[in-house]
Amino acid sequence: MTPAELSRTVLHAVCRAVEDGALEVPVPDTVTVERPRPGGRGDWATTIALRLAGPAGKAPRAVAEILRERIAGTPGIAAVEITGPGFLNLSLVDGSQAALVRRVLEQGPAYGHRVTGAEGAPQVAPAAPAAPARPRAAVWDETVRRIARTQGPDDPAHPRGRGRVAPPVEAEEAEEAGGTEAAGLLGAEALRWAFLSTAAHDRPRPGPHLLRQHESNPLFTVRYAHARSRALTRNAAALGFRGEPLEHVDTALDGLIGDYPDVLASAARLHAPDRLARHLEATADALLAFQHTVLPRGEEKPSAAHRSRLALAEAAGTVLAGGLSLLGVSAPDHL
Repeated sequence: MTPAELSRTVLHAVCRAVEDGALEVPVPDTVTVERPRPGGRGDWATTIALRLAGPAGKAPRAVAEILRERIAGTPGIAAVEITGPGFLNLSLVDGSQAALVRRVLEQGPAYGHRVTGAEGAPQVAPAAPAAPARPRAAVWDETVRRIARTQGPDDPAHPRGRGRVAPPVEAEEAEEAGGTEAAGLLGAEALRWAFLSTAAHDRPRPGPHLLRQHESNPLFTVRYAHARSRALTRNAAALGFRGEPLEHVDTALDGLIGDYPDVLASAARLHAPDRLARHLEATADALLAFQHTVLPRGEEKPSAAHRSRLALAEAAGTVLAGGLSLLGVSAPDHL
């Protein structure tokens, strides 16, 4: 729910209260919502109850209670609280874009992991060691187990005790004949990407194309998109602002970011790291298309919209870093 939509929701509550006879006041043209002040609660706050208290002949908290009853239960709003002399504090549901971005930025690369440490903090699975000459089956098995550990050792997707989790033998045998030669041509991470981004039943095709710094190379695209997210943060800092989810941003990025935990779960359940690789490719493409809108241009001053876009780009970069780590591929800040 955007701030504009939230303002309209509160205004509709005022209209209903007037129509019901609970308030006898002129209906204002607009209602302002803003971030809660220190000591406030929720995602947004409004002083509309204080504004209407005089014309209504009621205490501000009484007006706030009337409006609270009519706002509560609105789709997209999780809770409505009254604080201070009559401030209405509004909390959005977890599915809102702002809540999603905050959750990703708070959890970092562990976003999407179900397993937690002793103190409740999500744990990041360690990156895989470089091993360019290993057969695909071994790399696949190791990566599936790493992804499964993000879902917890007691998760049904965890392959503990199931024996080998690997592509079909015939596919492995077909690629092993050229495996040593490919390892000599490619870096360890490029070969891992070739092994893991291809479905288990398909033969991977490692080659020099995975070393090209070009958008036709999906590995470069994913790593470059992450580096661009970090560059946006650095450039914004130089302009004197940082990312903060203040306004709704119309982009496909939030859907891809929100789907990431489900992608991890399905990759673990189906023993399919290629699902994670494809999701990272889609996220990278969306971020690279979106990046040009993040920073102010010319004499333009940083606004709430810029801060919101930057926060979303940073969340997308976080997803890319976490996913690459699970695949055993690095996510450099400069590329």
